[in-house]
Amino acid sequence: MKRSGRTLKQRLYGIKHLPSRMRRARYFRGHGVHSPYIYSIVRQVFMSSKLHGDNSRLYDALVERGIARKRARQLHNLALHCDYSSWAIDAFDSQYTILTLNTSAEQLAEYNTRCREAGATLCIISPYYTAERWVECCQIVEEHPSTTVDNRGYILIFNNHLPKQRFRL
Repeated sequence: MKRSGRTLKQRLYGIKHLPSRMRRARYFRGHGVHSPYIYSIVRQVFMSSKLHGDNSRLYDALVERGIARKRARQLHNLALHCDYSSWAIDAFDSQYTILTLNTSAEQLAEYNTRCREAGATLCIISPYYTAERWVECCQIVEEHPSTTVDNRGYILIFNNHLPKQRFRL
């Protein structure tokens, strides 16, 4: 048998992520998502490989701030899919607020409160970036009365008529 030069620990490295992958497998391609609203977001936004709409100002603004092109495309398409008339990045004053890493973990709760009062959708980019940021995001999701979607790269917090549901895609 040929030796690969890798230790047993190196060969088995991916197995430690197996439980997380198994838990999320049921949401692959929208299967297991019982909300028609979230199912349409999964199919038409997260799985779309092209930029929708004629105006790409949101996409360009997100790419300028260092957001990956795939994530920026998804967030832009979400704004079109949900028919948001206004958006803001690292600021409040719109139907769709996107918080990048420039927003500290302490400010997340304040933005969440303001978006909940206004009925706006909140998007928190890189919720797993630091332990403090993740703890704050977990607390926001636990206390939230409506639907939240964790897409690993960002968390969407909807403040509308949807029932309390949590999706981890």
